[in-house]
Amino acid sequence: MVHKPIESADRSEIRDHQAERLRETVERAYENVPFYREKLDEAGVAPADIRGVEDVTALPMTTKEDFRDEYPDGLFAVDDDELTRIHASSGTTGKPKIVGYTDADVDVWSEVVARSLAASGVEAGDTVQNAYGYGLFTGGLGLHYGVEELGATVIPIGGGQTQRQIELMADLESDVFTCTPSYALYLAETAEEMGHDPRDLPISTVIFGAEPCTDPMREEIEERLGVTGIDIYGLSEIIGPGVSNECHEAQDGLHVWEDHFYPEVVDPRTGEPVEEGEEGELVLTTLTKEALPVLRYRTGDLTTLTYDECECGRTMVRMDNVTGRADDLLIVRGVNLYPSEIEHAVLDVDGVAPHYRIDLDREENLDVMELTVERAEGTDRGHAELREEILERLANVLSFTPDELSIVEPGGIARTEVGKVQRVYDHRS
Repeated sequence: MVHKPIESADRSEIRDHQAERLRETVERAYENVPFYREKLDEAGVAPADIRGVEDVTALPMTTKEDFRDEYPDGLFAVDDDELTRIHASSGTTGKPKIVGYTDADVDVWSEVVARSLAASGVEAGDTVQNAYGYGLFTGGLGLHYGVEELGATVIPIGGGQTQRQIELMADLESDVFTCTPSYALYLAETAEEMGHDPRDLPISTVIFGAEPCTDPMREEIEERLGVTGIDIYGLSEIIGPGVSNECHEAQDGLHVWEDHFYPEVVDPRTGEPVEEGEEGELVLTTLTKEALPVLRYRTGDLTTLTYDECECGRTMVRMDNVTGRADDLLIVRGVNLYPSEIEHAVLDVDGVAPHYRIDLDREENLDVMELTVERAEGTDRGHAELREEILERLANVLSFTPDELSIVEPGGIARTEVGKVQRVYDHRS
């Protein structure tokens, strides 16, 4: 069941909404953000030139470097006294990307997260245990406000405190758990260590985001916890969580809430649009943001777009699960690889847990890759058997094998209780 009628509207109605809002956004950016005024003038594009979404490709692109160059608030379109909230990205290098919200922006954010929750199957009256981090990270408060907007109950526990998470989950009979995919698996492991069967916990749905989740990892989450796993997508520069979300009926791509965010997919090398269904880099334009209008933001996330109507009845475009990042490309001995490709290949092997680590180094001017893979709990397959099948699969699927492959026992790869998991360690620099 849709949360707002626009989710299942005719494509022409959606396009009319987008056209009107795109014109308003470009005008707001031009009039109030010197950075965009300069970029548009350089491109020879005036706000009046933008009549519909077909003109979006005439607009300049925005990058994460632009956010850092304009730090802290050079991209804001409102004065400080009009701001209600300031957040920042969770970037690990350089200055964070600062993002701001007006009252109206917070209302839009709450509404698109409520849509996302409804698409996930959450209903008013459900209890949602929110294990995303609160504070400058947009995940915690973004989900929190959306839960309240939907009319559900939120438990704002935040990240970490895993044993307490499990105790509260059981005692308060939480229906839904929101977290990163890696934390969902960590929770299952901790529950087992505490003597619980994770499948006996009361949650029926896990809504995961903030890091890529491959199909094998999703299957592991669903199997270990006995839940339906739903992917939510967002990024601070656009609004936070709630840009798109899977529906529980189909679990076949994430519906982009197109009346607020206009999506494109481009060739990551050239920036040129690709054909529908072809993989490329996701580019997003905000259509209703007041404090921080963003034109054609290069997300770095690799995906595809599908415009066919979904079996759930929603007509809004679906993006595929993010398969990797354009800037995550590994070049090892002249071979181009994405970590997600290695993950897909390895985790399809029976007896392998969804935990791995890639270490890159350089010896005598040659790239060296070490891959560490963890055995699944309870498997009777030995190290030698797993090693042989993993190497064979990597060779067949990717035409590549690591210089070293280590198989470790369950729990042998370090876990983290909070935040995103680092899987690639590049020691070459």
